[in-house]
Amino acid sequence: MALIVYSTNVKSAILGGGLTGITLARLIQDLGDEVTVLEREERIGGLCRSKTEAGFTFDLGGSHIIFSRDTEVLSFMLSVLAGNVEQRARNTKILYKGRHVRYPFENGLYQLPAEDRFFCINEFIKNLIAIEKGEVAPPGNFAEWITCTFGRGIAECYMIPYNEKIWNYPADRISHHWVEGRIPRPPIEDIIKSAIGIETEGYVHQAVFSYPVEGGIEALVRGIAEPVLPAIRTGFSVTSIREEDGGFAISDGRETLYADRLISTIPLQNLLPCLSDLPPEVQAACDALRYNSLCSVFIGLAGEVPGISWLYIPDEATGLFNRVSFPSNYSRAVAPPGHSSILAEITYNEGDAVSRMTDTDIIEHTVTSLIAAGLIPSRDSVAYTGVERVEFAYVVYDLEYQKNIATIREFCRECGIDLVGRFSQFEYLNMDGCIRSAIDFVKGYP
Repeated sequence: MALIVYSTNVKSAILGGGLTGITLARLIQDLGDEVTVLEREERIGGLCRSKTEAGFTFDLGGSHIIFSRDTEVLSFMLSVLAGNVEQRARNTKILYKGRHVRYPFENGLYQLPAEDRFFCINEFIKNLIAIEKGEVAPPGNFAEWITCTFGRGIAECYMIPYNEKIWNYPADRISHHWVEGRIPRPPIEDIIKSAIGIETEGYVHQAVFSYPVEGGIEALVRGIAEPVLPAIRTGFSVTSIREEDGGFAISDGRETLYADRLISTIPLQNLLPCLSDLPPEVQAACDALRYNSLCSVFIGLAGEVPGISWLYIPDEATGLFNRVSFPSNYSRAVAPPGHSSILAEITYNEGDAVSRMTDTDIIEHTVTSLIAAGLIPSRDSVAYTGVERVEFAYVVYDLEYQKNIATIREFCRECGIDLVGRFSQFEYLNMDGCIRSAIDFVKGYP
């Protein structure tokens, strides 16, 4: 029989030692309350973990940068890095028919082939006229929102192909409720200027970004965690949660910890199985939630890479990857002297073709495709390769999402379990959004 040990009670237990969980722990400890973080992996960081091998540093959960419209959050992120940070001007492109087109796409129309440029601007204007006449129905899904916002040309040339590639799901089966504020509506003047060759700047909040000099993006989590390291338990994989005496008994099957309050930042798909007597409708809602997994392919090169921050790849024929970033353009210390680095991101779902590929096959496909695209000069220049897969990477807002997430959130409220962060709230939150969710939660604590 396994030995069950009851640990010292704590006021708050936080499930998950990723960015959100570590931020919560720091903020709660700053209030003077006792807190314990329970992380199943041996390392903290979650999607913000990094690794260094052969002198190259890569982020395991895909390419990350530090930026935000939220000045409070941005100031917090930069402060915890304590000088271990560099700033870069964004130079982002879209690989379109062999051309490096300015990002966002609507700001690079002048770089398109003439017929595509005409198609995009003509459909944009036709769509504006149709809207003015009341001939455009309100969008019912993401694909319709894209077309209503940008016109059929921009939608078909870039927006729909790229979004279907990254979400690995049909755009007409994705909800559009999440889009406002995340995908800005382009000013009409910018579209016209772009079409005739006058440069404009989109997504200005990303025009300058920061990144740690040493340690990859994990340095951010490490900086936040520094004051709360004694409160973090790694290697604690929660298997059961039960209510007890107005609080929660949390066990990994060997040890049980008692907490007055339980805050979960782990995926709902990992949290809910730990609860007994889960109602069938809650289980069904959880089973129906869609998400994407991510395969990150790491490539170290002898020599230089293009002076691009990251490159979007909408075309399926170019390769399985939807985005290629160049970490050595973020920091001078993430590659050995005389070397540079590339990180290619591939979204997939369990059971699909990518999930069945071996790491060797994925690396071979990526290297071959990047050579063909002119992003790697030759196979001889490849000095290092690696692959990392993460199960929970992107929340997918399908048309049933709002109904399903409401069912789960109501159940967790009734159980007294707080949900904070990307895969616990099941919201597509960037790093700044995760930190903001922690700050806002603590404002209402306890």
